[in-house]
Amino acid sequence: MAAAMGKAKEEEAQRLLSEAERKVRGAQSFLGGLFGGSSRLEEACECYTRAANLFKMAKNWSQAGSAFSRAAGLQLQLQSKHEAASNFVDAANAFKKADPEEAVNCLLRAIEIYTDMGRFTIAAKHHVGIAEIYESDLLDIHKAVAHYEQAAEFYRGEESTSSANKCLLKVAAFAAQLEQFPRAIDIYEQVGAVAMDSPLLKYSAKEHFFRAALCHFCIDMLNAKLAVQRYEEMFPAFSDCRECKLLKKLLEAHEEQNVDAFTDAVRGHPKIPQIHPKIHPKSPQNHPRIHLKIPQIHPKITPESHQKSPPNSPQIHNKIHLKITPKST
Repeated sequence: MAAAMGKAKEEEAQRLLSEAERKVRGAQSFLGGLFGGSSRLEEACECYTRAANLFKMAKNWSQAGSAFSRAAGLQLQLQSKHEAASNFVDAANAFKKADPEEAVNCLLRAIEIYTDMGRFTIAAKHHVGIAEIYESDLLDIHKAVAHYEQAAEFYRGEESTSSANKCLLKVAAFAAQLEQFPRAIDIYEQVGAVAMDSPLLKYSAKEHFFRAALCHFCIDMLNAKLAVQRYEEMFPAFSDCRECKLLKKLLEAHEEQNVDAFTDAVRGHPKIPQIHPKIHPKSPQNHPRIHLKIPQIHPKITPESHQKSPPNSPQIHNKIHLKITPKST
């Protein structure tokens, strides 16, 4: 029954496509251009849009996207920019389910129109949409980062600081994954500094400084220690939070090259949201490896291979490898 209904809708959609194409040809003819060419294009747009919605009901996403895109192209000819942009967005939403690359192309067309109209907040929203497609479907981190950055720039220009910071935090997380630690640190510190001065965002500042400190950990321990001290001076409340206390214990464990103390420090903070310690099997060098899971960021402390130590003596390397776990959609 459902299959029969879907087939009927597709047949009706195909009929509307044929009707739209006839109207376009008529509008482009010599006589059509003299007598009501624009009205025929408007009628063709309506046919394409109706066909697209029927294809959506039949779950033929590729055809739906194509029909919306053709309607948008005609609306551009009619100088109906807002309607054209809306239809490019509708086309992108359909293509997301069938052809992510074409979805990106349609969103870029919509962004071009919105920026030309000065609608930068809407353009930023669609840059985020493109970034999410690259992040989840096309798996191109570098392009995802570029679009999150562009979205942040547009949001900042429109004084939408909160939305801009959300995009920047995505950039920071990817920068950490790509081992661009100074870049990640700069963003986390920047967002943390803004948050600590806001009564509504103050609670989140400790999380940003915590992540920045972990990135400092990846560079060297002195950097991490100095960073923690600086965050405490900037934001006194950071000293009393569990994240700061955990960082200090990790720093102390590293200084003492004490793997057990490091593990105990992590296990002693079970209430910190989404932080779970995992002890990996011993490496070929017979040194324990420790893995600390944090929301979206996974630092892994590996044994220090270049230092001499007695057999079976555990050591902690001062480099943390951060990676991002893709979100499930």
